[in-house]
Amino acid sequence: MTKHPLHTLTKDDEVGYFAPRTWDFWRALIICFCLFSLVGHWLEIPYCLFMGSAFGIVDANYNVWSDPWYHPYWVYGVGAVVVTLAVEPLKEIIIMKRKTLWGALLESFVVLVLLSMVIELVAGWLINQPDAMGEYPYWDNSALPLNIFGQAWLVNDIFIGLAAVVYLWVFYPLVCEGFALLKPKTANIVFVLILIAFALCCIVSYTQLVLWSW
Repeated sequence: MTKHPLHTLTKDDEVGYFAPRTWDFWRALIICFCLFSLVGHWLEIPYCLFMGSAFGIVDANYNVWSDPWYHPYWVYGVGAVVVTLAVEPLKEIIIMKRKTLWGALLESFVVLVLLSMVIELVAGWLINQPDAMGEYPYWDNSALPLNIFGQAWLVNDIFIGLAAVVYLWVFYPLVCEGFALLKPKTANIVFVLILIAFALCCIVSYTQLVLWSW
């Protein structure tokens, strides 16, 4: 399936990626977990630069400034898996329901922002309750504009929603389409090579962290 600009795509071009009964689906999902664990790390750098300059909320000693580029940030890999399993099927339903792909794109963005906000709120209410002095143990959004109950922050949720939309509409389909262009044996070889490369990134980066801690 060859992709085209969004205005020339049809609904059929954007559905069919959620196929959990196939090896192709799980192979693509595992690859997205590995790749997004690294890509998410890289994306956090410009995100932190912006948040630091605009809102002054990023610590100068935050690990993102010192971690090597090949150090995986697992939360982004897990996030890619969760979004694929939970939102990709919903995205395909939205696509078939909406008149245009642009409308489906916008609706999926709103869904992802709301989902991010709900997760942030629930996590905060469960583990980030203020102590007797009124101080939050993990994060405090109460002084930020557009905060929600001091736990969630709409600005952050919008950025997460944008990243998730790009992942669902561009990154994940590209991985699926790329492997579909390969012969099955070649696709599996590429899959193994990516796993080996990712494993090496993990081994080297965590070995360095252990050595630096001594």
